[in-house]
Amino acid sequence: MQHSTYKEAAHTNSYEFTQGSGYVLPEYPFIAPPELNSEPITRHPVVIVGGGITGLTLACSLSRLGVKAVLLDEDNTVGVKGASSRGICYTQKSLEIFERLGIYERIAAKGIQWSVGRTFAGDDEVYSFDLRQQGNFHLSSQPAFTNIQQFYIEGYLVDRIQQLGTVDLRWQNRLTAFEQNAEFATLTVDTPAGSYRIEAEHVIDATGSNSPLRKWLQIPADSKRGDDRWCIADVRFTKQPPVERHTWVEAPFNENRAVWQHLMADDVWRIDYQMAPNADPEHVSREDVVRERLTRQFGPDAGVEIVWVGPYAYRSECVHRMREGRVFFMGDSAKVVSPFGARGGNTGVSDADNLAWKLAAVLQGKAHPSLLESFNDERLEAARENVRVTQRTARFLRPADGIERVFRHAVIGLAKQFPFARPLVNTGRMAVANPYSGSGACTYADKGSGGSSAGQSVQNVRFTWADGGEGTVNRLLDWAHGDLLLLVFGNQPAAALQRVRRLCADAPLRAVQVVPAEGRAQCVEHVHDPKGHLQGACQGQGHAWALVRPDGYLAATGEAVDGRLVAAIERSLGLR
Repeated sequence: MQHSTYKEAAHTNSYEFTQGSGYVLPEYPFIAPPELNSEPITRHPVVIVGGGITGLTLACSLSRLGVKAVLLDEDNTVGVKGASSRGICYTQKSLEIFERLGIYERIAAKGIQWSVGRTFAGDDEVYSFDLRQQGNFHLSSQPAFTNIQQFYIEGYLVDRIQQLGTVDLRWQNRLTAFEQNAEFATLTVDTPAGSYRIEAEHVIDATGSNSPLRKWLQIPADSKRGDDRWCIADVRFTKQPPVERHTWVEAPFNENRAVWQHLMADDVWRIDYQMAPNADPEHVSREDVVRERLTRQFGPDAGVEIVWVGPYAYRSECVHRMREGRVFFMGDSAKVVSPFGARGGNTGVSDADNLAWKLAAVLQGKAHPSLLESFNDERLEAARENVRVTQRTARFLRPADGIERVFRHAVIGLAKQFPFARPLVNTGRMAVANPYSGSGACTYADKGSGGSSAGQSVQNVRFTWADGGEGTVNRLLDWAHGDLLLLVFGNQPAAALQRVRRLCADAPLRAVQVVPAEGRAQCVEHVHDPKGHLQGACQGQGHAWALVRPDGYLAATGEAVDGRLVAAIERSLGLR
């Protein structure tokens, strides 16, 4: 394992602002890999290519589960040198994952929590929401959203990976060639000290939207590029605006084009300005032009410090499959979306969380290799949905002439007067934990039986341990340590509990009784759920049990401890 120089390389506040030119990021040293001077070629169980947020999340997840892996990154830092904050908005599901990985407290201390969003057309507020008042966002131990620059999260992941010590992070290691057969893949890697070759049982492509592996393997994808153009301004103010997500579909200070306004860590605001389709990128990102734009929005006395400015465009893209032989595609290697709704980096985090426990289960002999096919089932469904949702937002913000433009004009006009039309104002449907409706690893209820909760994410809700202390779903998943988690609700017949004990002895399964307010403990391993939040998070009303996977998703629920539970366990492990 390489030694971390993160703290020595970073500045005292971890990152340094440079007026108008971006952020100074920490640098990690190149350490010559042992394969440079070794024969024969070393075979690793997992090689991750790409050290962005997706690759690092996977590396951290595998390390937590005790799986040895190598991560290759062609750079020597997190983020992108000379670039902006990149991703900034992280959803409750991502925050729950980061809490499980051991970095959430740092994110919470540095980032900005928010739940209120307001949308304006001209000077009129046409839509607003407060996620604390919607659904069950408030039940999780993590907030609905936290804004923080992506490079901070990547840096925290690097620190945690090096602390855990199971994954070998290799900086300035660039993949230059690749081949695979039915049993393993061979990678050629270039470094400042020369080239070497390694083998891998499994290769994860987290190289991003310009993936060389996708090109080499000729993975088909559906792609669409629009003419929408934007300019980012990361700025700090002497006088702070409200800590809310403000968006304008028709901003009078931006030639009636869209604007986004978010607060991030370090009192830095991300302001996104929609530009004309034919705008010159160099001109719109000039400091004097940006300052004029900021003055129109905030007034001449705002007191603005420019941290970074840059133009961007986007495309939508989704592969036809997320696995090819020994290679798994995740994050932007698998799909590219517009930034509306924070469905880019958050999707990559969930991709990594989904695959990590499955790889661990297969490599540790707990599951059949066919379980890995469910990664494609589940995450391709999520990728397609996120592309679909963001494309609809993009069409609302940059409508084509004709019916799309007429529709937007009508929606905005109605929203100014009538509440029913306000949810139709689409400035980005915020990312959610995507459900899995057709996974081979989930057991769904029979048609006509009232629907199924399988494939749904379980929030990190609170309960009470047997000793009276407060617990959360994540701590139960820690207790299960990569095994399936069986929650048995209420009181059950003695024969049913005996069957559960036999299943735990025969399968990678941990079980715990969930005791309601008026119930009694029948098992040594039990927790109390006086408010019903744990059973509610599992959508377990009327059910005897819920089977929860290590990624916090429901594999199945059932009304009795019977053969259906056995089948669900087998299916969750790729045995059916």
